[in-house]
Amino acid sequence: MNKNLLISTGGSGGHVVPATIFYEHLKKNFEIIITTDKRGVQFLNKEKYNVEIINTPKLSKNLFLLPFQLFLILYLIFKSFFFLKKKKIKILISTGGYMSLPLCIASKILNIKIFLFEPNIVLGRANRFFLSFCEKIFCYSNKMNNFPNKFTDKIIIINTLLRKEFYLTKSNENINKVINLLIIGGSQGAKLFDTVVKNSVIKLSKKYKLKIFQQTNFKNYKDLKKFYSDNSIESELFDYSDNIIELMNQTHLCVTRAGASTLAELTFLNIPYLTIPYPLAKDDHQFQNALFYKNMNCCWLLKQEDLKDDVLFNNLINIIRNKEDYLNKKKNMKKFSYQNTWNNINQKLISIINEN
Repeated sequence: MNKNLLISTGGSGGHVVPATIFYEHLKKNFEIIITTDKRGVQFLNKEKYNVEIINTPKLSKNLFLLPFQLFLILYLIFKSFFFLKKKKIKILISTGGYMSLPLCIASKILNIKIFLFEPNIVLGRANRFFLSFCEKIFCYSNKMNNFPNKFTDKIIIINTLLRKEFYLTKSNENINKVINLLIIGGSQGAKLFDTVVKNSVIKLSKKYKLKIFQQTNFKNYKDLKKFYSDNSIESELFDYSDNIIELMNQTHLCVTRAGASTLAELTFLNIPYLTIPYPLAKDDHQFQNALFYKNMNCCWLLKQEDLKDDVLFNNLINIIRNKEDYLNKKKNMKKFSYQNTWNNINQKLISIINEN
């Protein structure tokens, strides 16, 4: 009889996408439920996954609201306690974030086995809080910022988690006469990518024939579409979408934020990318994610604070013109990802969870 397993996630696509990948890896061996909050549910197909909503609020810095919020957290811990008992959960996997707080505390009280997942090169605050409670923590590297030395024996290194369809796709071609440029702002979108980046694109279009694939939110869709149309640049705009792999397959070069999932996907598909980390990410984890790949010579890194005048344009021109460096990035990405197969990750996850 399969054990009942709960995957706790929520918030952004960066939390939810890995949760769905865990689900697909483990569904044949466990009876699985995914819990998420109201923000995270927009990234989940309720017909495909067994989803329950437990909406944990983000704690406000307003001291007047703090007593109410603490009372709400306490209520959610009790709610989680009875939920876990009713569903007879034996194992909890948390993909991090404050939304995991009530379920992880309730799981500790019920002596449920807790596994954590940290895709970033900086240990998240929620994961740090629960390190002493967990069985193991799945990571992409054992050289993580803010990771307590006394818990290093709990680290399980896995290959980057990717949706199954990524293993079925082919690598893109090299830059030729037409440059397909992918611009990714993350699941929450990025206003910067609708302003500064497009100005560089205009200048680039005067030197090369471009096709732009750009992630934006629907509020900016009409204005951005009109902008590219007015400047005679072919474009395809999209919101955060599971079908991004179809666009990646056509991509020669990408400008992107530095979310862990996005960088993992681009690296696996050997798509050279210039990353501009979000500077306000907690503990500067996006910069550390980008630096991790840059140190392996898999990408180019540009800080947002340096985006002045023609800096971005000049960087893109240099990337396109320096074919040797471009091809070297692709070679290094291929070397980094060659052991990353669905079966390898599948067997490791099942083995670790069953043996603990």
